[in-house]
Amino acid sequence: MTQLLTQVKENVSFVLMCIVIVTALSLLSKFAEKFFPQKRAVNPARRITIIAICSAIATVLHVMDFPLLFIAPEFYKLDFSELPVLLCGFYLGPSAAVTCEGVKILLKLLVKGTSTAFVGDFANFVVGCSFVIPATVWYHIHKSRHSAVIGLVLGTISMAILGSAFNAIYLLPKFSQLFGLPLDAIIGMGAKIHGSIHSVPTFVMLCVAPLNVVKGVMVSVPTMLLYKRVARPLFGIHR
Repeated sequence: MTQLLTQVKENVSFVLMCIVIVTALSLLSKFAEKFFPQKRAVNPARRITIIAICSAIATVLHVMDFPLLFIAPEFYKLDFSELPVLLCGFYLGPSAAVTCEGVKILLKLLVKGTSTAFVGDFANFVVGCSFVIPATVWYHIHKSRHSAVIGLVLGTISMAILGSAFNAIYLLPKFSQLFGLPLDAIIGMGAKIHGSIHSVPTFVMLCVAPLNVVKGVMVSVPTMLLYKRVARPLFGIHR
């Protein structure tokens, strides 16, 4: 009975933490839009349609994730789902990008379920937001191809730093707790890839941060190549 109550308490605390962080990221992205010099006028129906299209594409790309075993253990996956999220954010703003991230995760759970006790799904949302919010905010403040590049670089740096810190402080301990995998075992997986790994800080510095940088680059390049080419046919559907 005591063990059951402990598990319930752990799960409830995880759910509450998810709600708090999702709400905070949503409010942060909405607040940032107040400082934009100009806003694109989009009617609500068209806005919802664009977010839905981008979320559906992002879900497909998210399901097609794959590990990079020479960088991080196999439960860390790389995917290109932030590509349509960025396209959505560049067009509609950071709050739409955060919404798109959230809908993507919900659709992925419906389609594929979870294999990481929901911790990996929560991590994907938070780390994705740490990438797309800085990128889209910077772009909307300055609005040029050059600022888009700077925004993507800032987003990649933000994802590497904040994603790694969030993994070290919360996600890895919580994953160990909810999934029943000792933290030492996780560190051991990293040590098989990088012999210098012997603790959580070295794990995130040598596994998580490089993976996030690789993801940032691999998503940023096609985003720059595709945005102007797909913006008109994708976002002009109901024009």
